[in-house]
Amino acid sequence: MFNSDMKKAYKYRFYPTPEQEDLLRRTVGCCRFVYNRALALRSKSWVDEKKRVSGYELINKIAEWKKVEETEWLKDVSSVPLQQSINNLEVAFQNFFAKRAKYPSFKKKSSGGACRFTTSGFRIKDGEVWLAKTKAPLDIHWSRPLPEGATPKQCTVKLSPSGEWHISFLCDVEIAKLPAVDKHIGLDMGISALVTTSDGEKIISAKAYKTNLRKLAHLQKDVSRKVKGSGNRTKAKVKVARVHQTISDIRKDQLHKLSTRLVRENQSIAVENLSVRNMLKNHCLAGSISDAGWTMFKSMLAYKCDWYGRELRVIDRWFPSSKTCHECGHVVTKLPLSVRAWECPKCSALLDRDINAAKNILAAGIVVNACGGAMNPKRVKSRTLASAKQESPRL
Repeated sequence: MFNSDMKKAYKYRFYPTPEQEDLLRRTVGCCRFVYNRALALRSKSWVDEKKRVSGYELINKIAEWKKVEETEWLKDVSSVPLQQSINNLEVAFQNFFAKRAKYPSFKKKSSGGACRFTTSGFRIKDGEVWLAKTKAPLDIHWSRPLPEGATPKQCTVKLSPSGEWHISFLCDVEIAKLPAVDKHIGLDMGISALVTTSDGEKIISAKAYKTNLRKLAHLQKDVSRKVKGSGNRTKAKVKVARVHQTISDIRKDQLHKLSTRLVRENQSIAVENLSVRNMLKNHCLAGSISDAGWTMFKSMLAYKCDWYGRELRVIDRWFPSSKTCHECGHVVTKLPLSVRAWECPKCSALLDRDINAAKNILAAGIVVNACGGAMNPKRVKSRTLASAKQESPRL
């Protein structure tokens, strides 16, 4: 079986020539300028006149800006990515009104930048890619081939703060579902161990940020000693950005490999619906939580389960997974975070905090599958793993 009409992005590193880099940097800068100016115009129009400026009107503004002497340099780059910048702003406002994101903010030059080309702004022929107004194909490092027969609908060129260039192609593909397996698992996400499974396995976090913290602090001191606006300060900031890029790459590499393995080996995966945003308010644990990448990991599990025909079961965050004994179902009133192992006062079972929580999450995941909805301790009584196994012989 296949998942039809699935969109998948294929990202590659490429190395532009000096002429290509000059054009791409100007294109990225023009896209940033158009986005920021359109955002300022739309915000000012609403504050002064209570009038909403549509995306169609903003796209027409680009033609007017090209006729003005101060901004006629917008003609030097392709008009396709400039129009896409307006579309990006429209999506940002849609996310804001839907309460999925904050109010759109202005883009900074120090953050790198990106520009998106639709089919009229690029072409692919014989494994070579030409962008609009470029005279030679891009030198792309093809780490994996594009899917056979798939035609990219758009491509996005991105400049990272560390100075690396990447290009990603969005394709409509058919993804083959994985064969069904008779295995289910519960995951408990933590700090000492990134993930603890109901099978008793503990995966330790790479702790990329903590490992590079001293090097990062040393380079950030160098930045603070440079004169603002100087070339040396810019070079020092690039060095800091490269360390952040390394940290991000290490974290993503571990999470991608782990999430892919779990999706391949298990038919269903049960996780807790943790409120990471609220947990980050604890300044003692915020650094370790951010370094672990819980939100990114859960997002990877969600879309990979959707791709490959697996099931992700989400448990209510208030479910007492750590406080409940998976042997007898007894719930203790208090269990401080410092207690990593405890003895059940009812059945005298010796319990590892994280493994016990993972087994309870698995049992709750079975209830979610049987009853539907989220596992809420106010509506559903605590279930033991043994009783859940009786309802689902597959476990």
